[in-house]
Amino acid sequence: AVVGQGFIARDIGFSNTAGAAKHQAVAFRSASDQSVYYRCSFDGYQDTLYAYSNRQFYRECDISGTIDFIFGNSAVVFQDCNIYPRQPLANQFNTVTAQGKTDPNQNTGISIQRCVISPSGSVTAPTYLGRPWKSYSTTVVMQTNLGGFLNPLGWISWVAGTDPPSTIFYGEYQNTGPGSNTLGRVKWAGYNSALTAAQASKFSVTSFIQGAMWLPATAVTFDAT
Repeated sequence: AVVGQGFIARDIGFSNTAGAAKHQAVAFRSASDQSVYYRCSFDGYQDTLYAYSNRQFYRECDISGTIDFIFGNSAVVFQDCNIYPRQPLANQFNTVTAQGKTDPNQNTGISIQRCVISPSGSVTAPTYLGRPWKSYSTTVVMQTNLGGFLNPLGWISWVAGTDPPSTIFYGEYQNTGPGSNTLGRVKWAGYNSALTAAQASKFSVTSFIQGAMWLPATAVTFDAT
């Protein structure tokens, strides 16, 4: 785990080898503000990557897991990453994200931009982009290639059979690939299957994590918009 401001990881692999049967098994946890992860890998099953708090940026990383494998309450942008759901236990489903925003005044959320979400090996379990963990959970998937293995609903509730509160903010914008058709998506009050350009821009590196101000000093490539 890292806490101090300005942590940079480059070309490093983080792995939790506990396997699918060991419940929560975090490979990496970050509370580092203005932290950067470049060409890193994060491998695990349940709860692989705990983006706990503060502003974080992941570029050209590989992330694998099963249940809630990108989770936490940071303000985080994933750009040009490969996200790999893998086969969980027989009675489980996959959720890529579980965002934990608890207060409407928090500027936190998960932004997945220009990534590829594809299976690691054979994945037959139901697989979703995420589930709202808290009352103000915020997650946007945009300009991302979605594999056809995704469940057409796209998203799933934290409590089975109960819609999440209308205070969440979930959305998609200009996704591609066989899993990007939004006609069969959930009908939650807090979900938007087709964000406007203005809405999506709020989740860019510049707007969401103020990256244009601090990322140049890291010498890591980023797209500002």
